Amino acid sequence: MSSPAAQSSKEPTAQSELPPTASSSSSQITENRSPHSSGSTTAEDLSAWSKFFNRHAQLGRNRRHRNESDHKESMRKLRRLVLNRVPDDDLHTPFGPSRPLVWKLLLGVDCSATHYLDLVARGPSPAHVKIRNDTFRTLATDQGFKERVSEEMLIRLLEAFVWRSMDMYEDDAEASMEEDAPLSFSYVQGMNVLAAPFLYVYSAQSATLTSTSLSDPAAKGKQRKIGSEMEAFYCFAAFIERCCPLYVQPTLVGVHAGLELLDRCLNIADPSLFAHLRSKNLTAELYAFPSVLTLCACTAPLSEVLHLWDFLLAFGVHLNILCVVAQLLLMRDQLMDSASPMKLLRSFPPIKARAIIGITTTLVRDLPDEIYQELVAHTGAML
Repeated sequence: MSSPAAQSSKEPTAQSELPPTASSSSSQITENRSPHSSGSTTAEDLSAWSKFFNRHAQLGRNRRHRNESDHKESMRKLRRLVLNRVPDDDLHTPFGPSRPLVWKLLLGVDCSATHYLDLVARGPSPAHVKIRNDTFRTLATDQGFKERVSEEMLIRLLEAFVWRSMDMYEDDAEASMEEDAPLSFSYVQGMNVLAAPFLYVYSAQSATLTSTSLSDPAAKGKQRKIGSEMEAFYCFAAFIERCCPLYVQPTLVGVHAGLELLDRCLNIADPSLFAHLRSKNLTAELYAFPSVLTLCACTAPLSEVLHLWDFLLAFGVHLNILCVVAQLLLMRDQLMDSASPMKLLRSFPPIKARAIIGITTTLVRDLPDEIYQELVAHTGAML
């Protein structure tokens, strides 16, 4: 897989499809911390979601009549619905719970149970020790996550990803005659936390599949509940490879580029807050590394992280930089009043997805074009 080129103009789905917002000052933004921040899905929203899923099911039954125009229009409708909040457990679709389907549609994922089981059957990967050093502490304080996702599931998924990436790199290297080497993937810091939301979301739906590809003959034919884990794996792999490949290179080049952009975006959004933090020798590298590395998945509660990720999957992972800026603006008063703001920044307040998304959609419209281009490019996303 070759490195994706940055696009040359503002991405329509991340820019023109975002709702219009008033031009922002920091005071307006802080005051907007939100009548909507704890909002649940309304009856009107549920009706709109039901119509979308029923239409999707109808198109699925009539694949011969689908075309590129239908697909683009369907994705536009889906992104608009995401802005109004993806239902949690309020709505089941003809395909099961809503969020798992939404994420698969946004990522364009197809799954193969046989291939996943073959990867799992290989056992420990070359990155096994690094994986085991991280998995036990993944979202360790979130009891709901621990009850739904076992460490063994996380280990299997990450080991399988390493094996799959090694296979793909070998195939690409043999097939490619280009001077630029294809991007390769292995396990890097933070990947365990990026995998966690996928396993959590897809554990809500489980399918019993027959394993016929395990290396142990005695295991063949056993019924294994691997449907949810398999779907999480393919969505995670697509997410890493298409949405943020530069975030998971050995040097974390995309993460460090994002941190530098965060400083610049904060300076544009709120020069006074930026100057105050710099006067304390604070840069994003010091206080925002976990939030950028994990796309805010390191900050509780997970239920709100999922809503934030709905937004990022729909409009672009690059917008996470502005989501972190939005969190700083929501903390503005406390940060400005503090002689030691790093004490506050060591642990960000609980995520309020609706408030953060509202501020982010304002910030993105006020960014200079050249900064927005750099935001889009810094993740290496395949657009």
